[in-house]
Amino acid sequence: MKPFGYERATDPQAAATLVAGSTEAVYLAGGTNLVDLMKLGVTEPALLVDITRLPYDTVEHRPDGGVLIGALVPGSRLAGDPGIRERFPALAEALLSGASGQLRTVATTGGNLLQRTRCVYFQDVTKPCNKRRPETGCSAVQGLHRDLAVLGTSDFCVANHPSDMAVAMAALDAVVHLRRVDGSPRTVPLNDFYLLPGDTPHRETVLQPGDLITGVELPPPPEGAAMSYRKVRDRWSYAFALVSVAAVVATEADGTLREIRLGLGGVGARPWRAREAERLLTGRQPTEERLREAARAEFAPARPLPRNAFKIDLAVDVITSAVRDLAGGRRR
Repeated sequence: MKPFGYERATDPQAAATLVAGSTEAVYLAGGTNLVDLMKLGVTEPALLVDITRLPYDTVEHRPDGGVLIGALVPGSRLAGDPGIRERFPALAEALLSGASGQLRTVATTGGNLLQRTRCVYFQDVTKPCNKRRPETGCSAVQGLHRDLAVLGTSDFCVANHPSDMAVAMAALDAVVHLRRVDGSPRTVPLNDFYLLPGDTPHRETVLQPGDLITGVELPPPPEGAAMSYRKVRDRWSYAFALVSVAAVVATEADGTLREIRLGLGGVGARPWRAREAERLLTGRQPTEERLREAARAEFAPARPLPRNAFKIDLAVDVITSAVRDLAGGRRR
């Protein structure tokens, strides 16, 4: 094991200064992903800066129906929050579909956003991986890629993003709140927070050295909207998504889709906002044929590999059933 230092931050500035001052220093919150990666040798930080005592552990419901979620709020508390369950049920469902009860009690909101891929080659330090070590190659392209992405990938990386929570937040137009090293605030829409791999898959977000996630803001959901989170996986619990869909649907009296938002998981290099499908469906009746056409159009730029091409048909099915049921008055 590589020896490492540990510091418990007493305030945000102290934490940011410590992390910005060294390329080998990282923030530690719940540690449910970071500690695993340290055990595997994937990451070897010289310094862990514990931020669990910082004041970012509240859920603030706003008068307009929006909410500000502190970065240190654990998944279990967020999923069980009455306001979240009432106004943002897709988020609660996404949280409850991920990890285990024990992990949700420890894992934080900010840490969930920053999960690293579970691609087996990223986690195996004996294998080439451009995300772990740039310009060494992507073993997954010719290897085990059944569980990996078909959207947003490149010749350099086909890994997918593992978070369930982030998929729901993508559909809910979440905004990430950051604190920069100089103390100034910054906000980034979640759908701009993640970077596509391109030829630099080791760069996953827009975070700069020392940037600290302080919270995530969800605006009020569309008036009268129904929403749900559906996840297809190899086993019922404690498994990552093959395909997941967070759907937010608001309809007119005649059934026309007034507003629709779709977040996709399991299929993208980042939590995927299905903008093309949304464009094709907004203002139209959600017939079975139209839903399938719109869902398939979203995957027109997909780059499937031999063992994960099935995800496209599966995603079309899940998108179609999720929107159909919500538009028809069925929440699930």
